[in-house]
Amino acid sequence: MWDSTPQPDGRHRAHSMAATHSEYRGYLRSTVDVEAGQHRFHPVQSSEPTYRSLLFGTLVVMGLLQVASSVAILLHLTGYLQQVDLSTAPHRPIEEVQTEPVLNALRDTRKNRRCKTHKESLPSAHLPIRVHQEYSKKGEPKAVTIEWDEEHGYRHRMGYQKGKLLVVESGFYYVYAKTCFRYYKFGQEDSSQVGLPPVDVSNTQLIQYVSHESIKQNSKAIVIMKTGSTMRWNITSYNMYCAQQGRGVRLEEGDALFVNVSNAWMLDPQKEGTYFGAIKLGN
Repeated sequence: MWDSTPQPDGRHRAHSMAATHSEYRGYLRSTVDVEAGQHRFHPVQSSEPTYRSLLFGTLVVMGLLQVASSVAILLHLTGYLQQVDLSTAPHRPIEEVQTEPVLNALRDTRKNRRCKTHKESLPSAHLPIRVHQEYSKKGEPKAVTIEWDEEHGYRHRMGYQKGKLLVVESGFYYVYAKTCFRYYKFGQEDSSQVGLPPVDVSNTQLIQYVSHESIKQNSKAIVIMKTGSTMRWNITSYNMYCAQQGRGVRLEEGDALFVNVSNAWMLDPQKEGTYFGAIKLGN
C-alpha cells in the first residue's frame, strides 16, 4: 500500500532550516551583546584616599590652631603682651628684639609680678603698740588714746601723727584693731607702785573704741567701732582679756583714725597682742 501523507518538498525544508539558523545566530548575538555591555560600564573608583586626605588635613589645621591658642594664652599670663617695650633696644638686630623679651618674660615671671605688685600696691598700715607709755593706775574708766610704734610697724602711703593714722588717698578701707589687757598682783614691772595698795580690779571696765576723724566735718571725731567687757578678776593670779574688731569704712584724704581704751595702764605691751591697722580695698 502506498502512503497518502503529503511529503514536504525541498523548498519548504530549506526555508525551515534557514529560520532555525537565524534564531540561533540571534541568540548568540544577544549573549555577546550582554557580555560586551557589561564591559561598557567603568568600575567606580574608591573614594577612601580622598576621605583620608581630608581627615589628615583637618587634623593638621586643628593642631596648628591649638598651638597658636596655647602660645597666646601663655603670653597673656606672663604679661608679655602688656609689658614688653621694643623701644628699649633700638640698636639690636630685629631678630634679637623679637625673641629675647619673650624668653626673659618666661624666665622671670615671678620677678615681673613682684615688681608690678609693688608699684600698684594699695595704701596700708599695721602698727604695734609703743612700749613704755605712762598711764595712770587709779583705775579710772576714762578712755585714753594709744600711741603706736612706727619703727617696728609698717606704713605705705599712709601717715601717722600722735597715735593717729592719717589717710593720704581717698577710698574704701578695712580698719582693724586689737587690744589685750592683763593684770597680776605679784611681779609688777613698775617699781614705783611697790608698797602701794593694789588697785581694785574686781569690777573693771575694759572698753576699746575706734574713732574716725572726718575732715569734711571739721575734723569732728565719731566712734565707728566699740567693744569690751566688764571683768571680775582675781587679783591674786594672772588675768588677761583681749578685744578685737574690724569693719569697712569710706575715708577721705586728710581723715584720721585712732584707738582709745579705758584702763590703759593694763594694756599688754607685746606687739602680738595690741596693734592697729588699715588697708584700702578700693575706690
